[in-house]
Amino acid sequence: MTGILRNILEWIYGIVNNYGIAVIIFTVLVRLVLMPFEVKSRKGMRKMNAIQPKLQELQKKYANDQQKLQQKQAELMKKEHYNPMSGCLPLLLQWPILFCMFYAMRDVANEKLIEQTFIFLQEGTPVYESFLWIKNVFMADSPFKTIAVDASALYAATQAAWENVFNTLSPEQIEVMLSNIRAAVPAAAELTAEEIFTFDGSRNIQNMVNTYLMPTLQTMPAYVTQTMHVQGWKDVSFLLFSVTLYKDFNGLLILPLMSGVTQWMMTKFVNGTQNNEAQQQTQQNNGMNAFMKYFFPLFSVFICLSSNAGFALYWVTINIFATVQTIAINRYLDKKDALAQAATTGEGNVK
Repeated sequence: MTGILRNILEWIYGIVNNYGIAVIIFTVLVRLVLMPFEVKSRKGMRKMNAIQPKLQELQKKYANDQQKLQQKQAELMKKEHYNPMSGCLPLLLQWPILFCMFYAMRDVANEKLIEQTFIFLQEGTPVYESFLWIKNVFMADSPFKTIAVDASALYAATQAAWENVFNTLSPEQIEVMLSNIRAAVPAAAELTAEEIFTFDGSRNIQNMVNTYLMPTLQTMPAYVTQTMHVQGWKDVSFLLFSVTLYKDFNGLLILPLMSGVTQWMMTKFVNGTQNNEAQQQTQQNNGMNAFMKYFFPLFSVFICLSSNAGFALYWVTINIFATVQTIAINRYLDKKDALAQAATTGEGNVK
C-alpha cells in the first residue's frame, strides 16, 4: 500500500512539479477516497447519540442485573437497527491508509535529503524544492533549521532509503565522494566504499553520519555557507530547549503554528457538534476532555517542529480538510434527517 501511495504522490508531482502542491493534492485526494467511511462513521455516531437516552434508562432500570441489561440493550439496538461497530469500524479502516500516507511521504523526504547530502559530498550545491516561504520542503519550517540537511535528519533516514539513493550513483560519483571523505577524515584514508557507506541498522547509519559524512560536509564551502548561524544565536537556551538561529534559515514557523491552531479548531468543532445527550454523557469526563483539547494542538506543534515541512503541510491540510469535511457531512446528514422527519410527520397528518 505504501508503494502505491508513493507512486500516486510521485505521479502528482510529475504533473505539478512542486512537492508542496503535490502533498496538498495527494492529501485531499486520499481523504476524498476515504469520505464514504467518514460518512458511515458519522451516521453511526448520530444513531448512537439518538438511542443514548434509552440506553441510560436501561442502565438505571437493570443496574443490578447485568445479564438482563445486556439482553435489553441488544434488543434495543436490534429494534433501532444500530450496529455498535458502525461508528468506530469505518474510522479504524482509515488508519492503515493514513499510516501508509505518512510512510510514503517520509520515504520521499528521506531519499531527497540523502540526495542533497551526496551532492554536497561531491562539492556541489543541491537545487532545493521550495514552497511559498519554505526554502526546502524536506527540512522543518523553522528559523532554527537550516536550508541544508543536518545530522538529525540523516539519522531518521531508513536503510532502504540510503540504499535506494546510493544505488543510483555512478562509480565516478562514488569515487569523488570517497576522495573528499578521505581528505577530510584521516581515519578513512585506507577504507573502501563498503566500509564507509554502511547502511545496515540505525547504529551503523549514525556512526557513518557522525564519523565520515558530517566532518566532510563541514569542509564543503557550499554547506558551510548554508549552515552559518547568526552571531550570538548559537545554542541559545529557550525554555527546555537549546536553539540556533541560522542566517540561511528554512522557514518562519508558520506551518507548525498552523498545525496547532487547526488541530485546536478541529477538536473544538468536532466536540461542538455533539448533541446534548452526548454532552451530558461526557460531562463526567470533562477533565480528560479538556486535557485532550489542549494536548493534541501542543503535540501537533511539537511534531511539526521536529518533522520536515512536507509532513507539516500534510498535517495542516488534513486538519483543514477534516474540519470542512465535518461541516459538509453534518449539513448533509442534518438535511437528510430533516427530510425524513418531514416525511414521517406528513404521513402522520394524512392518517
